[in-house]
Amino acid sequence: MEGEISNFKRHGSGHWYFTLKDSEAQIRSVMWASNTRAVRFRPTDGMLVRVRGDLTVYAARGDVQLSIRSMEPAGEGELQKALAALARKLGAEGLFDPARKRPLPRFPQCVGLVTSGSGAAVRDMLTVLERRYPLARVIVCPVPVQGPQAAPAVAAAVRAFNRLPPEDPQRPDVLLVGRGGGSLEDLWAFNEEVTVRAIHASGIPVVSGVGHESDTTLIDMVADVRAATPSMAAELAVPDQTELSWAIRSAHERQFALLGQRMARARRLLDRSMRVREHSHPSRRVERGIATLADRLGRLEAGVSRHLERSRL
Repeated sequence: MEGEISNFKRHGSGHWYFTLKDSEAQIRSVMWASNTRAVRFRPTDGMLVRVRGDLTVYAARGDVQLSIRSMEPAGEGELQKALAALARKLGAEGLFDPARKRPLPRFPQCVGLVTSGSGAAVRDMLTVLERRYPLARVIVCPVPVQGPQAAPAVAAAVRAFNRLPPEDPQRPDVLLVGRGGGSLEDLWAFNEEVTVRAIHASGIPVVSGVGHESDTTLIDMVADVRAATPSMAAELAVPDQTELSWAIRSAHERQFALLGQRMARARRLLDRSMRVREHSHPSRRVERGIATLADRLGRLEAGVSRHLERSRL
């Protein structure tokens, strides 16, 4: 049955009471707390929903009512409205403030994955992590990523990683939270308030990787880094060992070339110093003086000889 919610009341026990109506009729409805826990959005007056349940009679008043087992928005537009309302609420509290986002560790020793224990997403992340940076330990905390139990499980996994003491080798330096693609309803666990608040409270930097590039969830807005896909989340979380190897090799070559230049400069300075020292040595000075004196004596003797020749004439 489809209809619009009216006179919605949430009882302290967790039961929901409301009227389901359309343009022609209405019926009293109830949804017991045991069933409301599976609803992945917050019902409000005026929301169009699709429900499944049974007709029952409330004997105390003789009323016919609809006992609802499951509820979902009648169209994605309503789900989008619920998402927008929660985004406004959490945004007003500052959960999406860019100033609170932290940089990721450059060389993480341990990476934590909060995702499904099977499927393409976890395989892709593990493959990327092994290829790019096999030095890091990888701890996978498998959780359901779809359905009514998904959001509490994801939030509990994030909190469990954060409760580990800093010295525990199982405590990650960075967390990857995400899953593969799907519809808005499939990804709804990553839009729920409990998930968003758990990531906001995380003392460990978080990379979100939910769905495909076009998918955006509320945990993308609260995470320290948002990746378009689970594989990209793994790429952003760790360095590339190939790039590191090239960087180290390049640095080694630069240092070797610089050392060679310094050695050549030092050799030139040493040669120059040796020439200066050799030139200024006392024995060299005496030799140069003797040579100068001999030259001058020779010129003097030649002058005297020419003078005597002229005198005899």
